[in-house]
Amino acid sequence: MTQVAQYNPNAGDFERVTVSLDVQQLTRPSLSYWQDAWVRLKKNKRALASLYIVIALILFTLIGPLIWRVDPSVQDLDQISQFVSFNRKAVITASEGVWEGVTLDNFPAEPEELPDELAATEKVEYVGNPTTQGVRLKWAPVEGAAAYVVYRNEKAPDPDDLGIPVGETDAGNIVGYEDRLKLEERTYYYSIVATDGMDEADTHKTLGVAVAQGIALEEAQRRGLEGQVGETVTLEAHPLGTDYLGRDVLARLMYGARISMFIGIVAPLIFVAFGTFYGGMAGFIGGRIDRYLMAISDFVVALPFLLFMILFKITFGIGPGESGVIPMLVALVLLSWPSTARLVRGQVMQQRDEGYVQAAKLLGAKSNYLIMRHMIPNTMGVILVSLTFSVPTCIFTEAFLSFIGMGVAPPTPSWGSMCNEGIKTMLSHPHELIYPAAMISITVLAFNLLGDGLRDALDPRMRSRE
Repeated sequence: MTQVAQYNPNAGDFERVTVSLDVQQLTRPSLSYWQDAWVRLKKNKRALASLYIVIALILFTLIGPLIWRVDPSVQDLDQISQFVSFNRKAVITASEGVWEGVTLDNFPAEPEELPDELAATEKVEYVGNPTTQGVRLKWAPVEGAAAYVVYRNEKAPDPDDLGIPVGETDAGNIVGYEDRLKLEERTYYYSIVATDGMDEADTHKTLGVAVAQGIALEEAQRRGLEGQVGETVTLEAHPLGTDYLGRDVLARLMYGARISMFIGIVAPLIFVAFGTFYGGMAGFIGGRIDRYLMAISDFVVALPFLLFMILFKITFGIGPGESGVIPMLVALVLLSWPSTARLVRGQVMQQRDEGYVQAAKLLGAKSNYLIMRHMIPNTMGVILVSLTFSVPTCIFTEAFLSFIGMGVAPPTPSWGSMCNEGIKTMLSHPHELIYPAAMISITVLAFNLLGDGLRDALDPRMRSRE
């Protein structure tokens, strides 16, 4: 038998060898699905800017009325259809009622015979301080005149265009008139034309009057503005101007945003949630039940929205001139869920056949676990994108229905109803239409761009392309 010598090594029998290894380190940290989506979203400048705009709109809607405490229904008749109003001055005037004019006792009220030709008055002047509260005029009488017609123009008149007739006296001896017809702070040109009761004179006398902003003494005291008649006070500021009834446009935009954003956010949350449940159940169960559920979805898609909107208004007992926010919300929820159901159904059917789902089934996972652990997290991207795209659609729908008078009715403000009111004064005061239309456009564009960015950020295939 061969004996083998036993060798007991010690540390001195070995030589230390140093090996240099080039270890490649990962430059990208380990990120979760949502962290990676946020990183990709931040790289999309348009989507990130849209996200900031959406946040600003939410703050404008919720925090804005707490800062700008102006009642959107209060009418400032001293500042009607103003574009921008900061530190606007007004002269306090006395409330003396309607001015009866100047009546001459030594001049005939009616001419004894019709003259061949009427002359122009020799003198026209104003009485007191001409303000937006009223402009009082008086003139010298004309022989043979039975009455006088007062014309007003915003530019220096020519013989063929004296402006609009704002009034007429009742007799030839009444040589005064007060104009209170929607006066603004500007220069007006008044032309006095004598008439014999049938024909007007071919000549006239014109006076240019610089009209200042005015406010009645009682109105100034009601607003807490201290001052006496003839003194100047500072009116309330309106950063975005006023509408045709003197209501603050900024306050109405803020309160209108509450209704528009309420419809635009609450309705999508409800019908997207229902569509997610409906489509997820159809895609997970499959088979005959899936076909029946999708047939119902196809039927709902074919229903006309406007017809059901009218039927719901009648059902809820909402008449003409009343706001139809609740019928609009119900119509949107009942008729808008099929698109989300189709998207979620397709995603669930795709996830159902994946290997990790089949492996979980083999390990004994139940349906509740599969839905909560695999189906919903992997379809959340599609759900968020669908929700983001549904918000601008609902906002635009509310604006359209309010514009045609089927949604929010005045005096309740909404962006759509404000556009409907602003289109009436579009040519003379375009800001009443531009501001609400710009809010609708910015909101719809911001949500659409954010939806595009979320769609790209939540798509796992985009990671492999970077």
